Amino acid sequence: MYNQRSVTRTVRAKVVFFIWNNLPRFLLLAVVVLIIILAGAIKKESASIASVKAAGGKQERPPVNVVTLALKPEAVNDRINLPGNIEPWTTLALLSKLNGTIDEVLVREGQKVKKGDVIVRINDEDYRIGVDRAKAAFELAKAEHERDKAIHAKGVIPTAMLDTNKTQMETAKADYDNAKLQYSRCLVTAPMNGLIKKVDAKVGLQLAVGDPIVEIMEIDRLKAVVGIPESDVTAVRGLKTIDVKLQALKDRIITGKVHFLSSSPETVARIFRLELAIDNSDGAVLPGMFVRADVVKKTVPDAIVIPFYSVISRNNEQYVYVEEDAIVHKKKVRLGIMEKWYVEVVEGLQGGERLVVEGHRDVEDNQKVKVVKAALDVKELTL
Repeated sequence: MYNQRSVTRTVRAKVVFFIWNNLPRFLLLAVVVLIIILAGAIKKESASIASVKAAGGKQERPPVNVVTLALKPEAVNDRINLPGNIEPWTTLALLSKLNGTIDEVLVREGQKVKKGDVIVRINDEDYRIGVDRAKAAFELAKAEHERDKAIHAKGVIPTAMLDTNKTQMETAKADYDNAKLQYSRCLVTAPMNGLIKKVDAKVGLQLAVGDPIVEIMEIDRLKAVVGIPESDVTAVRGLKTIDVKLQALKDRIITGKVHFLSSSPETVARIFRLELAIDNSDGAVLPGMFVRADVVKKTVPDAIVIPFYSVISRNNEQYVYVEEDAIVHKKKVRLGIMEKWYVEVVEGLQGGERLVVEGHRDVEDNQKVKVVKAALDVKELTL
């Protein structure tokens, strides 16, 4: 009995010893088996997910709602909009041509006058007396000349004396004419139709030759003065008319004729002075008003014009989508002149194609779409 028990204990001890000594190996083997099982499960699950995705990818995407525009050749303008202001066509400063005292001032600032209207009266007593004196001297010299002519015809006086008397008569006539001219200058009149800008004359003021009396502006026609950048001078030089908008007159648009373009810049910013002649026969436009000049440098009569917002710019390329048989196609474009919210397509599109103008950012090349509106003209589109 004792030997049997000893043997049993010995066997158990060996088993326990074997297991204990090989426990790390058993654990490693278990971990490896577990990893293999997990890897198989993951692979199976990945295959299942891929299968689901593949099945989902095969499902057709629903059509995107889009708005299209039928392309056709239209005119587009290369234009710039520049600020300017209104100036009088002519500004004259009337100066006194004689010495005298002002008796009456007949105009006020802002008053319209016509050519020949009396502006100022200068005291004329001295000049009227001068006219009478010059007239008497002339008449006396004339009478003496007529008498000497009769005497000379009889040979009583020599020709030299007759010529001297004639010269005296002509000198007296010149003095008489000058006296009348000075007398006429006592009435200062308007040399043109215009508007009184400034009145320097005052009743009782003693004038000397050259003293200012009034300033008159000619406003029946005016100048719209606009500064043209150096880069646009060549294009503007060939224009004959330019439209200007006056904000003070409820955005009234007036066509001005190109009158003058300076041959050199007037500022360090290389700005050239452009003057436009404007008819102002109704007197509605006043000097000093602000204007915006719409300068059309170039017109392309038959251009393909599209809304600028229909162009997609990505990765240094610009492209649009066109629709054909409810499928959109991507097309690269090269752009040209831009006017307002339209842009010229120089290359990439042609007339007759249907451009996607709304919904184009939700589509891809060769995707099916649903056209909810087909515009035939850009005027049908609203921003």
